[in-house]
Amino acid sequence: MMDALDRAIANTQAHLNALRSASGHWEGHLSSSALSTATAIVALALVDRVKHAEHIAAGARWLCEHQNTDGGWGDTTLSKSNLSTTLLCWSALHLVAQPNTPAVESANGWITAQVGSLAPAAIAKAVVTRYGKDKTFSVPILMLCALCGTLGEKPWKHVIALPFELAALPRTWFGAVGLPVVSYALPALIAIGYTRFKNAPPAWWNPLRWLRTLTWPRIRPMLQALQPSSGGYLEATPLTSFVTMALAGGGQLDHPCLPLAVDFLVNSKREDGSWPIDTNLATWGTTLSVRSLDALPDGLLRSREANPAQQTWLLAQQYREVHPFTNAPPGGWAWTNLPGGVPDADDTSSALIALKKMGHRCDAAIHQGITWLLDLQNRDGGIPTFCRGWGTLPFDRSTPEITAHALCAWWVWHDELPPVLQKRIVKSTQHAFFYLERVQLPDGSWIPLWFGNEHTPDENNPVYGTAQVVNHLSGSEQLAVLFHAMILTGREYLYSAQKPDGSFGGDANAPASIEETAVSLHALGSVEREKVLSAVQWLLTATADGTRFPTAPIGLYFARLWYHEQLYPVIWTLGALRAAQQVLVSSTGRSATV
Repeated sequence: MMDALDRAIANTQAHLNALRSASGHWEGHLSSSALSTATAIVALALVDRVKHAEHIAAGARWLCEHQNTDGGWGDTTLSKSNLSTTLLCWSALHLVAQPNTPAVESANGWITAQVGSLAPAAIAKAVVTRYGKDKTFSVPILMLCALCGTLGEKPWKHVIALPFELAALPRTWFGAVGLPVVSYALPALIAIGYTRFKNAPPAWWNPLRWLRTLTWPRIRPMLQALQPSSGGYLEATPLTSFVTMALAGGGQLDHPCLPLAVDFLVNSKREDGSWPIDTNLATWGTTLSVRSLDALPDGLLRSREANPAQQTWLLAQQYREVHPFTNAPPGGWAWTNLPGGVPDADDTSSALIALKKMGHRCDAAIHQGITWLLDLQNRDGGIPTFCRGWGTLPFDRSTPEITAHALCAWWVWHDELPPVLQKRIVKSTQHAFFYLERVQLPDGSWIPLWFGNEHTPDENNPVYGTAQVVNHLSGSEQLAVLFHAMILTGREYLYSAQKPDGSFGGDANAPASIEETAVSLHALGSVEREKVLSAVQWLLTATADGTRFPTAPIGLYFARLWYHEQLYPVIWTLGALRAAQQVLVSSTGRSATV
């Protein structure tokens, strides 16, 4: 019955509103992370083991309590064991606890089963193989193992040297020189590159030895210049921890950035002894929430009348200066309202769309945000996350769901923009069309970048990627017409991936989740009414009519680091149920059976 759908929508909206902070925006709640916890306690131990003994012990205790039954660790307490996180937890416990504790012994067996042995060379080869040419995460993992004593008697020979001297080059050259780490990992390149050099310098006759020695005094201050006032690089525990332990391991305990970094780590610890991967996704969560709450036409009026403080808060998150991390010009938004954020395409698109939903007028802030997105477009027609032209590593490439999101942001504002921006949007849209056409797979799906699924063969998430591309391209009448054929083939893929009970997982075979079912239901359209009805029924059951929202680890941070977020299932369920309500009412009136 439609009454059941109405009740679930009301319950879900009430649940989402209850999660709003006292200041009017949403902060959400990121999952606790074994990886973050391991890196944090290693960093604190290497800086001052005695001073931080309480935090170290709490973190170690949490790791032991949340080890998987197979002996490994996953990125979240809901995640499968993986090599990276298990190596970090295993090494951390080696450093701060006794090597023969039950947790370490159990991890010994898991690692041996995965790698073949505990030999340092075998471990190093397995880690490098997992990440390929992207050194963003493989080198930090091996560095931590070296610092914790789990890579044998000559540990540093297994840690790949990073060319930290390249940080001395002009920032505009970084895309061309092909750094071995992603655009947002510059502090890691500097700090880890230095500690590897300090512990295993090239031979005296090697020019790199002298080049790196001479450039370090110039590069050393950059770590403080890149550090936000919160002390946390990207507001991220792993990145901040890696920089901290690298400096400590390289004899740089007097570095001026360490006190703030340590304070950030101490302040980020949760009461249960764990750390999340990031402080919060407040800006991202708020823009998605606003869009979900105001999905219906009358929602726009409510926002205009009731949310001036929300608009003011969101506008205040727009960057007004060149960002020191990525050299991004003013005009973008980051995922968080905290000082460690970095402007990116997905959050900028969502902020622009949310402001439109909130009834904000087209002003200089909108012009600047639209221009920021247009300037980010790569030569291939796609939109990357952070930096134009950094396409050599996976997390810097163009990606379809972010490209479609930018298209939606451009076109919801198109008619109100100056002619010069309208012309740019038309030209960029043509370019993006050919990119999305080219990267759509033969089965009609698109592979996203920042979301995945541990249960698919390659850990990709074609269901989420396809659903969000379809949702974004359907976000304006002009886009829906222009991309009509792509939308139809994307929906055909989703129809084929739907399970008999109406739900969706990462692909046709992966376990179902509320998140994946919700974004897919939103994308199904009005043609396959029975598929809409079955997805609605599954969501109503899974959420107990909009009253409970268990999370799934489908979010990806840098280098395939999984997380789940409290807000995602709530936001996407609300948007999906409202979209389904419109479809069912328009096609059958109030007599639809659910």
